[in-house]
Amino acid sequence: MAGLAALGLGAASCGHLGAPAKSGTAEQAQLVYQDWRTEWFPPLAQKLLAKFHELNPDIRVFYTPDPENLEDKMLSDMQAGTASDVFQGCCTFFPVWAQKGYTLDLRPYVAADLDRETIRDWDPAQYNAFFAADGRQYGLPKYHGALALFYNKDHFDRFKVDYPDQSWDYDDYAAAMKRLTHDLDGDGKLDLWGSMMDISWDRIQVHVNAWGGHLVDPQNSARSLMAEPAALEAVEWIRARIWDDHTMACALDVRNMTITQAFTAGRLAMVEDGSWSLRSILDSATFRLGLAPLPRGPARRATLATTDGFGIYAGTRYPDAAWRLLKFLVSPYAGSLMAQAHFLQPARASLLEDWAGFVRSEFPAQTEGLDLAAFAHGHLQDYSVISETFANMDEAQELADAFFFFFFFLGQAPTALIETVSQQIEQAQPQG
Repeated sequence: MAGLAALGLGAASCGHLGAPAKSGTAEQAQLVYQDWRTEWFPPLAQKLLAKFHELNPDIRVFYTPDPENLEDKMLSDMQAGTASDVFQGCCTFFPVWAQKGYTLDLRPYVAADLDRETIRDWDPAQYNAFFAADGRQYGLPKYHGALALFYNKDHFDRFKVDYPDQSWDYDDYAAAMKRLTHDLDGDGKLDLWGSMMDISWDRIQVHVNAWGGHLVDPQNSARSLMAEPAALEAVEWIRARIWDDHTMACALDVRNMTITQAFTAGRLAMVEDGSWSLRSILDSATFRLGLAPLPRGPARRATLATTDGFGIYAGTRYPDAAWRLLKFLVSPYAGSLMAQAHFLQPARASLLEDWAGFVRSEFPAQTEGLDLAAFAHGHLQDYSVISETFANMDEAQELADAFFFFFFFLGQAPTALIETVSQQIEQAQPQG
């Protein structure tokens, strides 16, 4: 921490973190703010902090990028008492930090300092994701990542397939994948696949939810529903597209490219990807791009609301100052800057129109006729789902990931094995 403080002070002396505090103020609270390390984010962080320091001269904040191995390194820092005061988290690891008692309960601050209009501006599914089973609130939304169906209009036109739209269900999706999968060069090997998805906990869960099932019992976070009929049908549907029909690519098919890379390289006619990939796809795609909501499942329509949020370390020396920083980071000002910088879909519904404007102004030709609202459907029409988490998500994730690897990547594990995995996950949960 001494080295980090020295680094932060050095940066401040070069003018990167805004004007120094006014003289004559009370003792200045010093905070460490940890966030993404991607190339485009540090300049944005410095711009945000310059504004924050202007508004809060009694607080000095030093930005530090996330460590390479964020999930494990952050846990180590929290256990050692050296974690950053304010940080970003998401997915299944943010709840783990809360479950272990390392995050500050934000309920008193939210009750005293946020109005109902602000809370209503967020997707209810996303906002409610930041509450632990015992009611403690450990985060607030950073941005709203949502899944939609990107598609390559050139491939659709070449093979005379109708574009996806809001009327599509899973039968339409599977039929289109089959018509769009081809050996283009005639060498006996597939070159183009109908679609692809990330084989990960929350992406699989979206399909399970669309079948009407769950991976985790919504009423009991120690109980697994992975082996229930709806969940089994959903995971079998995905497996069959990959291994029976060969219409949905897996990582080995595309030589371990990411789903975004495989799509922009023209290897996929469709891809289940998020609004977080929009800029990368617009930057790289050399074909006419389309967007549609994810197809309706047998039971319901579902899309992901990412659980990217900001939290405060329970061991911070300056909880009130940390709250002021967190409140600033979820403000319309900060959300608008993130939307401009990398087209991050805002967490606030009131900023969606501005966000779409930023995207269209930078890519007018590529976004002509592009249904950017497909990303907002889940938020505005209330069918978003969030990543379901077990009470002990750490061990549950390890067990589930091992099964997913053999089942989806290698096509080796029988569906019946999921019942064993489900039982093992339940055994790893807190008892009583």
